[in-house]
Amino acid sequence: MKTILVPTDFSENAKNAAKYALAIAEDLQAQKIIFYNAYQSPPVMTENALPAIPVIDIETLKDVSEEGMKVFINNIREYGKGEIEIEHKTGYSILANDINDLCEEVRAELIVMGITGTSKIEEVLIGSTALSVVKQTKVPVIVVPADATYTSIKNVMFACDFKKVVETTPVQPIKNVLDATKALLHIVNVYESDKEITPEKTRQQELLHSLLKDYNPEFHFENNEHFIEGINHFVETHAIDIIITIPRKHKLFEGLFKERHTKKLAFHSHVPLMFIHQEDL
Repeated sequence: MKTILVPTDFSENAKNAAKYALAIAEDLQAQKIIFYNAYQSPPVMTENALPAIPVIDIETLKDVSEEGMKVFINNIREYGKGEIEIEHKTGYSILANDINDLCEEVRAELIVMGITGTSKIEEVLIGSTALSVVKQTKVPVIVVPADATYTSIKNVMFACDFKKVVETTPVQPIKNVLDATKALLHIVNVYESDKEITPEKTRQQELLHSLLKDYNPEFHFENNEHFIEGINHFVETHAIDIIITIPRKHKLFEGLFKERHTKKLAFHSHVPLMFIHQEDL
């Protein structure tokens, strides 16, 4: 891996994600981290609740963004290790809309972000910029919870629904993580009732094992009617350091990772989540 992109809004959550990115960069043998701030004109509302022309010009916004970036970099640079190169960029853009062009421009192979919008109402109605980025990009994205701290990756959870595993499992990106970290792979399925343990699911398990057999994966079935509780219980009992999951194409997060599951997991996970998009087969 050569380049990690770290979007930031200079918040405490973003600072925590930056510290995580600097730490994981060494384990993943990255060569460069690029911090990026997307700035926009703040909406100005009129008395009849209609947006008016912004009162802050773009050049002023650019200056504020660049100054904020300088302060941010100075505050987090001490957490860097090794010979990792640090760069920074700012741009007038909506991050989720422009993320693919940005990744292509800087040749990013991984995105690391903090999750914003931590109140219950924001979770239900809005979601987060990080989840919007996950939806738009095919580059793997690590979403870092606000209170997560970096520990060397020794145990990786791959949360799987055992549906069309040959067609959808991003095998090479998963192998890349395991090769870099030498971590143990736990493949986990959370189910609500015994009726869900079908012959087809067993067949899919065997197929997935054949795809990842060189890494001696351990398979686990967690019986819990509450999906998030099942995931977090496994994280705690098996010292999981990061969770890998697959956003589905076309109908985002269908199957095990329906949108409500993904949003809840992003807001309530105890450890970082790595979203890797399914293979284009």
